[in-house]
Amino acid sequence: MSPRAAVLLAVAVLAAGCTADDPGGTSAASSPVPSAPAASSTASAPPPTAPAAPVQPLAGHVVVLDPGHQLGNARFPSQVNRRVDAGGFDKACNTTGTSTDDGYPEATFTWQVAVEVRRRLRALGARVVLTRDDNSADDWGPCIDERGRIGNPGEPGPTADVRISLHADGNRSSTAHGFHVIRPGERAGWTDDVVAPSERLAVALRDALVGAGFTPSTYLGEDGIDVRTDLGTLNHSDVPVVMAELGNMRDDRDASVMESDAGRRRYARAVVTAVRGFLGV
Repeated sequence: MSPRAAVLLAVAVLAAGCTADDPGGTSAASSPVPSAPAASSTASAPPPTAPAAPVQPLAGHVVVLDPGHQLGNARFPSQVNRRVDAGGFDKACNTTGTSTDDGYPEATFTWQVAVEVRRRLRALGARVVLTRDDNSADDWGPCIDERGRIGNPGEPGPTADVRISLHADGNRSSTAHGFHVIRPGERAGWTDDVVAPSERLAVALRDALVGAGFTPSTYLGEDGIDVRTDLGTLNHSDVPVVMAELGNMRDDRDASVMESDAGRRRYARAVVTAVRGFLGV
């Protein structure tokens, strides 16, 4: 055999040993090429989105809510009837408040509205101070002068940006219906520092109540706003202040709204709207 033929024979034998019929073949050409590991499905997924922080437009603001009266006032006549300074003149410490014809007390109504307002304001970031801690038949007060000072500069606790006193009327006239907002009138040495901002607050609350579907009073005030200089809670305040008579408890239409959870939530929403409008947030 010639040298060339010998070389061709060797090549043929080597190729035959690398066919699929010889699984033990060692040819690099026939060796399987390891595939790259599959990419993890989570590797390309975007990172989880952090929950959005709650919007708190009232953060840093302080609101004093004064739910009128106290459920136990009638049980403590000597304490409630004692005279206190109401702004340069004497007046009873407090009163028992009124009720609907069904016996639903004003003190309970104002407390329930105040608690709902507090819940909503806190959710918006505000710090809320109530002038009483509960609605107890075993408790009385506080007096009108103390209610008016809570939240004032220099008093214990935070200084308020705004104070709203919540009440309901008890007029027995068959035509007496609707709410009215009372702002302080000019009383030298007492209210002259808060008259102007309190007027703006009264308008904000009046407008918010109307916007919530409530009717201005048919019997007191003008366009839902009244001005008084004889109310100790207003006279003692050194921050913008109003008192809201949210309706007439002796009127069947007003009473039915006050006695309902939905009605009290409407009142609360209006008060919160007024606070935000007044503070510009």
